[in-house]
Amino acid sequence: MPDTLMVLPAIDRKAIRLVRVPPDFEAQEAYRRVTGLIASVEEEDPGYTWEDIESVLDEHGFEPVEFMLGPSLD
Repeated sequence: MPDTLMVLPAIDRKAIRLVRVPPDFEAQEAYRRVTGLIASVEEEDPGYTWEDIESVLDEHGFEPVEFMLGPSLD
């Protein structure tokens, strides 16, 4: 089965992230889980960093993936 990847968009293109979704998650369930995990980090520490979010996502099986951002299509 091919990997399912999720783009975590951001206004600042340098803050865009990509994570690999655990194989036991359906798309909608993964979206809800990641949204909840990010919200919990934001509530716990208003001064959070990507590393804080990355750590929580990783604890729940969402693996960060290195990528290269290509040229804009618009």
